[in-house]
Amino acid sequence: MRGITVGPIESSQQIGRGYGTPYSEALLDELAKMNVTWISITPFGRIWSLDSTDILMDFEAPYALNRTAVRTMVQQAHARGMAVLVIPHLWVEMGGWRGEIDPGSDIGWAKYRESYRRFVLAWAEDAALAGADAFSIGVECKSWSGRFGGWWTTFIAEVRSSFAGLLTYSANWDEADAVLFWDQLDLIGINAFFPLADHDGATDSEYGDGARRAAQAIHDTASVLDMPVVFVEVGYTSRPNAAVQPWLWPDDMTHVIVDEREQARAVNAMLGAVASESWFAGAFLWRYYANIDDVSQEAAWGFSPHGKLAERTIAAIYSVPWAVDPSPWPWEN
Repeated sequence: MRGITVGPIESSQQIGRGYGTPYSEALLDELAKMNVTWISITPFGRIWSLDSTDILMDFEAPYALNRTAVRTMVQQAHARGMAVLVIPHLWVEMGGWRGEIDPGSDIGWAKYRESYRRFVLAWAEDAALAGADAFSIGVECKSWSGRFGGWWTTFIAEVRSSFAGLLTYSANWDEADAVLFWDQLDLIGINAFFPLADHDGATDSEYGDGARRAAQAIHDTASVLDMPVVFVEVGYTSRPNAAVQPWLWPDDMTHVIVDEREQARAVNAMLGAVASESWFAGAFLWRYYANIDDVSQEAAWGFSPHGKLAERTIAAIYSVPWAVDPSPWPWEN
C-alpha cells in the first residue's frame, strides 16, 4: 500500500472543490506520477464535545452530498488503477482529541456506542456501494478500544456483513498494544506519529535510531498477533524539530519557520526503517487535499508535502521494492 491520505476540503465556502470533483481528478493524476497505488479518504462525522453522546453525519456539507462525493472519488481512483481505503473520521466541535472521548457513565457510554455504531455502519454500507477496497472501523478510540470487548465483537461482525473488503482500525501510535479486537480484523492499523527523538536539534542518525526503535516495537506486536501492519496515517510537518512531537497540530502554532528538509528527513527515516520488514503492508502519508493547490486548508508549515522536498522523498521511496512486494510475481516464473 503506497498510499496518500486525501483530506476533504474542510470549508463550506468551497463548493465543488472536494471529493469527486475535477479538482480531485487533477490531484489523483499528480499522485499517480508519485507511484501512489492507494489513497485513503476521510469522511467526517461531528460530535459536540468529548462528553457528548450524539454523532452527526453532516460535515461542511449534508451527508447525502458527502456520500455521493465519496462514491465518485472511489470511481476516480479506480479509473487510475488506485485502490481506496475509506476511514470515517470524527470531528470534535469544541476541541479536544477524539482519543479522550468519555461520556462519563455507563448510560452515557451505551448511548455513545449506539450513535457510533450508526455512524460507522452507514459509512461501511456507503463504502461497499462505492466499491472501496478497504475500510477502517474507527480512528483513535483510545479511551475505549481496550474496553467493551463483547460490543466490539458484535459491531465488527455487523461491519463485515455490510463491507466485504479488508478491515482495519486506526490506532494511535501509543494505543496499539491495548486494542482488544485486532484478531477480528485483517490489518493492524497504526496512526504512526511516533516521536523519533526526545530533544530538539536531533541528527539524521538519531532520527534513524528512533525510527528503528519504533519499528522494533511494531514488529513485536505484529509477531504476537501474526498480522501485517499498515500505517493508516504517518506524516510530519515542515517545521524545525517536527519529529520530536509529530502529533502537534500546525494551525495552533505561530511564528514558525518553514523547514522542508526536516519533513523530508523524518519521512525518510520512518519509512526507511519499515520498508524492509515483511510485516509492513504499507503507509498512507498524511496528507494532501482534494484541491491540491488550495493552501487555505493548513499553515505553510503544515503536514502537506505538496511542492516540498518530502514530495520527492515519498515518490522515491514509493518507486523502489519493499519486502512485502511479491517478487518474483507468479507470472514471471
